[in-house]
Amino acid sequence: MRGSGEHRGPHHQHGSTDALEVALTDDVLIVHGGTPLEGRIRVRGAKNLVSKAMVAALLGDSPSRLFDVPKIRDVEVVRGLLGLHGVKVSDGEEDGELVFDPANVESASTDQINVHAGSSRIPILFCGPLLHRLGHAFIPDLGGCHIGPRPIDFHLQALREFGATVDKRPEGLHLSAPNGLRGTKFALPYPSVGATEQVLLTAVMAEGVTELRNAAVEPEIIDLICVLQKMGAIIKVHTDRVIEIQGVPKLHGYTHRPIPDRIEAASWAAAALATRGHVEVLGAQQADMMTFLNIFRSVGGEYEVTDLRPPRHGDPGQEGGIRFWHPGGELKSVALETDVHPGFMTDWQQPLVVALTQARGLSIVHETVYEQRLGYTEALNSMGANIQVYRDCLGGTPCRFGRRNFKHSAVIAGPSKLHAADLVIPDLRAGFSHLIAALAAEGTSRVYGVDLINRGYEDFEAKLADLGAHVERP
Repeated sequence: MRGSGEHRGPHHQHGSTDALEVALTDDVLIVHGGTPLEGRIRVRGAKNLVSKAMVAALLGDSPSRLFDVPKIRDVEVVRGLLGLHGVKVSDGEEDGELVFDPANVESASTDQINVHAGSSRIPILFCGPLLHRLGHAFIPDLGGCHIGPRPIDFHLQALREFGATVDKRPEGLHLSAPNGLRGTKFALPYPSVGATEQVLLTAVMAEGVTELRNAAVEPEIIDLICVLQKMGAIIKVHTDRVIEIQGVPKLHGYTHRPIPDRIEAASWAAAALATRGHVEVLGAQQADMMTFLNIFRSVGGEYEVTDLRPPRHGDPGQEGGIRFWHPGGELKSVALETDVHPGFMTDWQQPLVVALTQARGLSIVHETVYEQRLGYTEALNSMGANIQVYRDCLGGTPCRFGRRNFKHSAVIAGPSKLHAADLVIPDLRAGFSHLIAALAAEGTSRVYGVDLINRGYEDFEAKLADLGAHVERP
């Protein structure tokens, strides 16, 4: 592609400097829009659980088995980090099955670990397990999506409460636990998912009892608690976001099939709505998506839950999932606010906003979880959308960002006719939103940086092909 003289790069250069550098590579997908997505795809285990369950395998004194693991970049990063620390990771007999043998956990060199610096935020969760197994840990500089600062202060404060010593050096963080780790009482300033995971993975083998207040209670957190309980942990989930963990001296391996990825399921649902299509998402579960389903129906989308039916007496059965479709006619505007579970998930709003550009009237989105998550709307406006972002809190949910100069509310006026454009993906969820917009728009778009989508969406190009999308690599 480069040097052909046919294309000199993106006309609409939205995204960070890093993303613009990506735009000059061949990491691009050509999308011929205007065709409704029609067909069936399947989602595997939740990205936000699978990687944490992989880390939990470090705590066991016997092998663990994890099923339905998606082939995504975050899984490869964690697999590499586990291997560096002596955990033997192998493929099981079933497609998507991984087996973890932690019998020979060892220290990894700083240089080896730094190979993964900036590629994922998962390494911070290795702290507790490594402190239990080795007495020390090294964590490189952390990466992740550019959707606003996600400081690790909550993590480090919690680790210090357990008795860890944290030494900040230019190459990263060196942690030690000279006197072991002890249970503690700890209250999070905000129900952070990552910090809650940190406390769980550290407290299960810390001496004594840990009480965590204002904990995150997302379905992926509850599933991680299920994993740890299978390993021998004693964890009580009380009302009012209180989790109590009684430390045990040792844990064993687990066998676990994770909950399906509710973010990916909602992303395909939004794609069906935006393209006026019909997509069945096998594996999607109603219980974990209730808040999304309410909004989806309020906008004018339709869905049907298809329950699991085991094979019997010659009946092949069915896997079960949710069918999502655009029923025709106009979509309706809505007002929504993102929030921690059981609220409307922040990772759901970006794909859905693309569909809201096609709804009649003014839709309002108040983002209360990440302060810089609305930057992707610039690209949508370049395609013909009419989206204004504001510093004000356009909603009643208590928000940490009011009067702090962050543009964290959006007003979407519609319906808007979207046209093709050249787009640069700034982060994972915005990337899928850009892809949906390109699929819904008239004409041919070039979407740069699409390999970033592989961080959280397994084999998305093949799934697009299964749904009849007209996409190609140059």
